[in-house]
Amino acid sequence: MYAITIPEPGGPEALVWAEVPDPVPGEGEVLVEVVSSAVNRADVLQRQGFYNPPPGASPYPGLECSGRITEVGPGVTGWAVGDEVCGLLAGGGYAEKVAVPAGQLLPVPDGVDLSQAAALPEVAATVWSNVFMVAHLRPGETLLVHGGSSGIGTMAIQLAKAVGARVAVTAGGPEKLARCQELGADILIDYREQDFVEELRQATDGAGADVILDIVGAKYLDRNVRALAVNGRLAIIGLQGGAKGELNLSALLSKRAAVTATSLRARPLSEKAAIIAAVREHVWPLLADGVVKPIVDRVMPMSEASEAHRLMESSSHIGKILLAAPKA
Repeated sequence: MYAITIPEPGGPEALVWAEVPDPVPGEGEVLVEVVSSAVNRADVLQRQGFYNPPPGASPYPGLECSGRITEVGPGVTGWAVGDEVCGLLAGGGYAEKVAVPAGQLLPVPDGVDLSQAAALPEVAATVWSNVFMVAHLRPGETLLVHGGSSGIGTMAIQLAKAVGARVAVTAGGPEKLARCQELGADILIDYREQDFVEELRQATDGAGADVILDIVGAKYLDRNVRALAVNGRLAIIGLQGGAKGELNLSALLSKRAAVTATSLRARPLSEKAAIIAAVREHVWPLLADGVVKPIVDRVMPMSEASEAHRLMESSSHIGKILLAAPKA
C-alpha cells in the first residue's frame, strides 16, 4: 500500500507519499481500507518531530479515518467485512489501509457520507470526553470555546447547544465568528481585537464561564482562571500557546474551580473504548437526527498532505481538512 511517511522531521515538505508494507490486524483489531482521513494539529507536531506515536502504534500520521472493513482479526465480534466505519487511531490514518482496535470503531452515522465521517472520531471523542465526561457541562451553563472555528470548536459549539448550554467562542476575524454563530454560538469574541475575559464578564453579568475548553495552554492560563465562574472547570487540551505558565492558586481557590488537562492518543485501549462507547451512545443519535453535523472545510488528495499541513498551519480553514485516499 501507499502511506504518508516522515523520513526526517521538518516542514510540510517532510511528508512523503511512499510505498510501505500492508498492516496486519492483530488480536482485537480489524483492517480498514481507508476512504478518508483528517488533519489534526497533532499530525503537524508529529511531522515536526515533537509528538511521536505511542509504542506499538503505526509510524504514519493520522488520528482518525473512515472506510470499509476488509479483514477481521482474531477475537473481534460485532464487526464484519464490508462494514462502513470510522475510527479513532493512535496513528496510521494517512494511508490506504490501517489496522484499528475494534473498541475504537464507530459505524458511519445515518445521514453522514462515508468520506465525511472521517471528520468525526477525534473531535467527537475529544469534546465529549473533556466537556461532558470530565467537566460535566450542564444545561443552562456557559461554555467558552477557544478556537471556535476549528474542528474541535465547531463540534463543541454544536454539542453544547444540543444539551442546552450557552456558548461563547473566541476566533480570529468576522468570517470565522460568523460561522460560529451559524452553528449556534451566542457570544462572539475576536481574540485579535477583544479581551475575552472582559467580553465574557459583560456578556454573563460578571459570572464568567462554567466550563472553558482550551487549546492554547500557557498563554491563556491566567486569563482563563480569571474568566471562570465560581465552581468553574477549565479543560486544557492543547498547548499552542506554550506548555509552562503560572497558575494563581489563590484565584482558583476563591472560585472553588478546577483545572484538568488530557490527551487521547496515549490513553490505554480500555479508556479509549469507554470514550468511543459514550460517543456512540450520546453523540451518534444527534448526528443521525441532523442536530449535529461534521464541518468540513475541504477535501484534498492524501498524496498532497503537505499542502493540507500548510493550510492547517495558516489557520485559514474552518472545521476539518480531509484527505481522500486514492481509491476513494
